Amino acid sequence: MRIEQTILKNLLKNEEYARKILPFVKDEYFTVEEDRVLFHEIKDFIVKYNNIPTVDALLIEVDSIAHLKEDQVKQIVNTVKELHKDDIDTNMDWLVDSTEKFCQEKAIYHAIMKSIDIMNNKDSTNTKGAIPQLLTDALGVSFDPNVGHDYLEQYEDRYDYYHRVLEKIPFDLDFFNKITKNGLPKKTLNIALAGTGVGKSLFMCHVAASCLSMGKNVLYITLELAEEEVAKRIDANLMNITFDDLMNLPKEMYQKKAENIKNKTTGKLIVKEYPTAGAGSIHFKALLNELNLKKSFRPDIIFIDYLNICMSSRIKPGASVNSYTYVKAIAEELRGLAVEYDVPVVSATQTTRSGFVSSDIGLEDTSESFGLPATADFMFALISTEELHELGQLMVKQLKNRYNDPTVNKRFVVGIDRAKMKLYDVENTAQMDIVDSGQIPKSINNSTTKDKFRSLKV
Repeated sequence: MRIEQTILKNLLKNEEYARKILPFVKDEYFTVEEDRVLFHEIKDFIVKYNNIPTVDALLIEVDSIAHLKEDQVKQIVNTVKELHKDDIDTNMDWLVDSTEKFCQEKAIYHAIMKSIDIMNNKDSTNTKGAIPQLLTDALGVSFDPNVGHDYLEQYEDRYDYYHRVLEKIPFDLDFFNKITKNGLPKKTLNIALAGTGVGKSLFMCHVAASCLSMGKNVLYITLELAEEEVAKRIDANLMNITFDDLMNLPKEMYQKKAENIKNKTTGKLIVKEYPTAGAGSIHFKALLNELNLKKSFRPDIIFIDYLNICMSSRIKPGASVNSYTYVKAIAEELRGLAVEYDVPVVSATQTTRSGFVSSDIGLEDTSESFGLPATADFMFALISTEELHELGQLMVKQLKNRYNDPTVNKRFVVGIDRAKMKLYDVENTAQMDIVDSGQIPKSINNSTTKDKFRSLKV
C-alpha cells in the first residue's frame, strides 16, 4: 500500500491521527488526482463539521464535485470502500513519523520544481531571489506539537522561564551593560541612530571587536564600506594603534600583532561586503547557510552596516511603496533573521536633517520610517557636539528599551578615540552634569523625595 493511501485510510478512521497531521499536509503532496480530491474533501469536512466524515457523507460530497469525470468518481468510491475495510495502524508514533517524512520529501520536491519554473521564467509571481527562501521553507517542514502556552496548566514552566538565566552578548562598556541588564539577548534587533560621521560604523566596529575578544563568532555585513576598510577599523581597535601608525607599520610587526590577536581568541570574525541596496535578509540567510556548510561557522552576533541601505526581500525593487513601508519591511525581515538564527542583530540608521544638528535626538528624528523604532527591541541615539568632541566624548541617549527601564541612565557619555576606532568608559564624574540622565544621587534615600527627583529630572 502506498503511503498516500495509508494516510487517507487513517484519516477516515483515526480521529487522533487526523487532528495531529491535518495542519501540515497539503493537497499538492498527493501525486494521484483522485487521492488529492479525496484528501481535500476529508479535510474540508473535518474543518467544517469538526468530525471525521462517514463513508456515506464522503461519497455524497465527492459525487457533488462538478469537474470530476464519471470514471474518477467510481475510482474514488472504490478507494473509499476499500480503505474503510482495512484496520487502522495502531503504532501512532510510526504513523506520524512516516507522514512527516512524506510531507518533508514532497515539500522539497515542490520547492525544487517551483525553483526550476522561476529559473525558466515560467513563474511570474516570484524572482530568482525567492529561491533560497522556498528551499529553506521546504527544509523547515516539521510536525511541531506546540500549539501554545496553557496559562493554567503550565505555570511551572512559566516560573522556570522567569528564573532562567538568558544567554546574552555583553558589552565592554559599563553603562551599556547597565541599561541592557548585562548585554544583548538573542533573537533581537538593536539599532543605533546617528547623523552622518557621528560614529555608527565606529560603534559597530568597536562592539564587533569586543565580541571577538570575548571568543564570540562575529559576522559583520557591510553595504557601505569595503571589507578591507571594516577590517582596518577593527585592526586599529584591537591593535590599539591609530590609522596613521597602522599604515606605517612594518609587515613583520603587523604579522606579530595579528598573530597575537588570533592566539588570544577562540572566536572568528567574518566580514562580508554587498553592493549598496543590493542585498537583504534573503541574501544574508543564503550567506549564513553557506558559511555553516563551508566553514562550519555559526555567528553568535550579526552586525549589518547599515539597515537603510539594505533591500527588502518581500517588496520588489521599484515597487510603488513609500519609505515608511519599505524601511519597516526591512526592519521586520532583519528581526525575523535574528529570530530564525537565534542571534542578536545590531544595525544602524540615519537621523533626519533636523536630527543631524540636534543635541536632543528623539525617535521622531528617525529618517525615512517611524516603522523602524516600532520594530526594534533596543534603540539609542549617538550624539556629538563641539563641546563633546573637544572632551573626546560621545553622548548616548536611550530611545527605546525592551530590556530595562529606559528612564534610568536615560543619557550617559562614553569616551571615544576616533583615531583608534575605540570607545571606552569614562569616570563617573563625567556623568554628573547630565540633566536628564535618570540617575538618582546616592544621597537621596527617601522614597517620596526620589519620586519628586524623578519628576524633575526626566
